[in-house]
Amino acid sequence: MPDPAVPPTPPVPLAALLAREDLGLRQIAGPADPSAVVHWAHTSEMADPYPYLLGGELLLTAGVHIPEAAGSGTYFDDYVSRIVAAGGAALGFGVAPVHDTVPRALVAACDSYELPLIEVPPRTTFSAVARAVWQLMAQARHAELRRVTEAQQSLAAAASRPDPVPSVLRQLAQRVGGWAVLYGPDGVEVAAAGRQVGTAAREALTGLTEVVRPSGPGTPTSASHAAADVHLAAYSLGAGHGFVLGVAAPQRDPGDHTIASVAAVLLSLLTGEHQSGSGAARSSALVRLLLGAPAQDVAPLLGGERWVVVHARPDTLTAPDPVAASALGAALGSPLVDVAREVVRVLLPAGPEPAPQPGWTLGVSAVAGPREWAAADVQAGRALARARATRAGLVRYGARPALADLVPEADAEAHARALLAPLAPALAETLRTWLSLHGSWDRTAVALDVHRNTVRQRIAKCAALLERDLDDPDVRMELWFALRRP
Repeated sequence: MPDPAVPPTPPVPLAALLAREDLGLRQIAGPADPSAVVHWAHTSEMADPYPYLLGGELLLTAGVHIPEAAGSGTYFDDYVSRIVAAGGAALGFGVAPVHDTVPRALVAACDSYELPLIEVPPRTTFSAVARAVWQLMAQARHAELRRVTEAQQSLAAAASRPDPVPSVLRQLAQRVGGWAVLYGPDGVEVAAAGRQVGTAAREALTGLTEVVRPSGPGTPTSASHAAADVHLAAYSLGAGHGFVLGVAAPQRDPGDHTIASVAAVLLSLLTGEHQSGSGAARSSALVRLLLGAPAQDVAPLLGGERWVVVHARPDTLTAPDPVAASALGAALGSPLVDVAREVVRVLLPAGPEPAPQPGWTLGVSAVAGPREWAAADVQAGRALARARATRAGLVRYGARPALADLVPEADAEAHARALLAPLAPALAETLRTWLSLHGSWDRTAVALDVHRNTVRQRIAKCAALLERDLDDPDVRMELWFALRRP
């Protein structure tokens, strides 16, 4: 029969349930297997529960369905064999009110079919047993989530080491308790770490990698195979160059696939850099910048002369992590990513307009050359603030020619400096944001991450320092002209 369906939570060891002193459960038949697990608890008084079982259950019964002459026939053999055929994990029999003891014929049948038989004492309700199963499952789920989170953090740290590929493989092998190997496009092992596996498992894993190696539309990105003593999995790396991650482990815990998938994402980024040579080009550009080369001289090494800057902030309350930031950069089409506190900054060559990204709020600068990178960074930050204030997924900084562009640049900057001289930078930024949001106190507070009363106080102070009526449209226009200077 097909494998039983199981919920996306770790199963409960039957031994852990038997160890609960508050339940008083006792195994009286069947094998005492420490590895036996229960996926859920189900109560049924059906003489044939087979049609209603999914597999993995601790089936609870008080024996209401048992006929008086059951002990002299094949009733119990038929009953237990159907539970085993349905994939039941164990049978729990409640003593009282129907039966004073567990029928001997049921004990014999469970021993014969190797089904664990649990005696449930009169003081323990079936509801208490089911509740204990779910409590143990919740504890196991919490522990598994913590294990996955810790593994993600350690893998990200390994990817930042001087030897990132071997470090990621070592960390993955340690987390799954097995062997991790990176295969090159030609199927040859590039690097490996962890416990070595036998020749047969090694050959089987090599064959599994060919299943996921890109060969055209419809190729799966991952595949797995379970043998008697080892579980094999293969993951195609998303860089598109034919690299494959292989994993061999003695067992398959619920979180192992998630952990291996994180490692595959990191290795995709690392092998993509290695294969394309872009990592070396970026290193060269960085060195030249540090040694004093102008930005416009190193820009060709990074991919072009026209650029946009994107500021992004996750819609969740958590700060972005390096893996999420790298994934965002890949989605936008650039590996030039910087994680700065709560904001991710991406520098990408101008081309197709950046598209909104699920789970992120984006601010996009106008197209700029390398000399204007700093100004574009400011523009992207302002666009992000407006996007957050207006709850838009993406806002582009306005770059169309305006009347202000008719004024010579030097004259415009001199006028802006003279007009805004009384204002400190924080006040000037508050005034600029407030004007860009049409005088909305609440939206300005959201954009600046301050209280609305703070916005009111700052705007009142701006009006006093400038000695201007900020309700006058002409005054607002003149100030906006000055404040738009980067």
